[in-house]
Amino acid sequence: MTGYLARPALQVHLPASTHSYLERSAESLREAITCSDVPQRYALAHVSALRATAALLAARAQPTVTSRRRQKNAWVLLTEVAPEFTEWATFFSSGAQKRSAAEAGSRRAVTEREADDLVRDADRFLALVETSLGLVEHPSIRVA
Repeated sequence: MTGYLARPALQVHLPASTHSYLERSAESLREAITCSDVPQRYALAHVSALRATAALLAARAQPTVTSRRRQKNAWVLLTEVAPEFTEWATFFSSGAQKRSAAEAGSRRAVTEREADDLVRDADRFLALVETSLGLVEHPSIRVA
């Protein structure tokens, strides 16, 4: 798949940043699929899910003007902005430490099976985000 163009399923106006995050999410997913390094494949798939989350937040989040609010991570924000994705947020949040270890170079952070499963999960998550935004899903990824 060259160039990511999510086509609207309906007439919806989304911010340019949403489309940019979706493109970057799909790019990370493609990299994960072709990556032979297991920890890196896991990290790339997790980053793909983070970027899909950023796309959804860019489309749905309402800016608030408050002073000195504690920052929240993307997974917490996802549950607030899109409660229908709470299970996904919990799932990906639970893999954040493994991603950090994988990015730090740990060869024992994740198994090959965990990496492959996360690639499939990130692929499905991206498709669900696209659908929730009124876009046509990207072509599904096949992981061996």
